[in-house]
Amino acid sequence: MIGYVTVGTNDLPRAAAFYDAIAVHFGVGRMMDNDQFIAWGDMASPSAGLAATKPFDDQPASVGNGTMVALMVDSPEKVDAVYATAIAQGGSDEGAPGPRGDDGFYAGYFRDLDGNKLNVFCMVAPTG
Repeated sequence: MIGYVTVGTNDLPRAAAFYDAIAVHFGVGRMMDNDQFIAWGDMASPSAGLAATKPFDDQPASVGNGTMVALMVDSPEKVDAVYATAIAQGGSDEGAPGPRGDDGFYAGYFRDLDGNKLNVFCMVAPTG
């Protein structure tokens, strides 16, 4: 149902470098790129894309309290790798990768360079 998600940025080139590095883990690259926004994903895939955008109203980008983008991968190792890449690119820790509860949800949480909160997760065999 979701086609793409956008996160705001006040520095598009900086956001581009951050998300270019993360996109590699998903096997995608830029699918749209202009002076206003850059989107990553695969136009031929039914999976949702992700875009970083300068706000169209020309006001400063800000972080939505309670807003988070969740990126799905297929293994805990990929969760760890995406999280490590985000931190290496200057992102900040919001919760290191690991199991959350006993229902098989494995996730790591981080913020991008503009303060947008993201999570990378996968489902594994439940522990309980």
